[in-house]
Formats: sequence, structure tokens, C-alpha cells
Amino acid sequence: MTRVILMLIFFVLCNTGGELAMSYGIKQVGEPQSFRPMALLRFVWAAAQNSWLWVALPLLAASFYSLLILFSWAPVSVVIPASASNYIVGTFGAKYLLKEDVSFKRWMGVILVCVGVTVVLLTGRA
Repeated sequence: MTRVILMLIFFVLCNTGGELAMSYGIKQVGEPQSFRPMALLRFVWAAAQNSWLWVALPLLAASFYSLLILFSWAPVSVVIPASASNYIVGTFGAKYLLKEDVSFKRWMGVILVCVGVTVVLLTGRA
């Protein structure tokens, strides 16, 4: 069970770190001006030059492969709910790293996710 918990922590940190880096980078790039081919090419070119997106890619790849490992080590009924810890870490990252405004209702949702993850992890040992 210890290796599952350590891999879950690795998964959550890589996944959340990748998502935060991707969000930060894509906000720097901006959105495509239109869906015409040249506008999309300019958007892709600008995104390819953003270093935060290049940080995000290996983190997201590592999270994907660690999720595959988790599926081989633990039941899906434990892995999927426990991976919801991404929402918890992601909300803290959005608030304190990306300086996003997080409403009271969203914090209440994070608390509910925390309770649910705890219940799943405590009952997953059977």
C-alpha cells in the first residue's frame, strides 16, 4: 500500500504541475484570433515557443504513465477516486501560484473532495 500512496502522490504532483504550467503558458499565448488555417498556425507557432508549455508536456506524460502503473497496482475503485486529489492540489495551485480568485463555494467543493478521497483511501485497504 505504501508504494501505491507514493505513486499516487507522484501522479498528483505531476498532473497538477503539468496542468498549472499549461494554464500559465496558454494564458501567455492567448487564444486564436479565428479558426482559419493561418490563424491556427500562428497560434500553434506561438504556443510552441512558450517554455511553460514545454514544461507541462513531460509532467503530463509522467502523470499519464504513473496512472498506468497505479492501475496495475491497485483497484480502479481506489485509483480513480484517489486521483481526485488533483482537484485539491489544483485549487491551491490556482489560488496561490496563478493568483486566481477561488470562491467560497469552490473551497466547499474542495473540502467535500478531501472527505471523499479520505473515505476511499481508508476503506480501500480491505
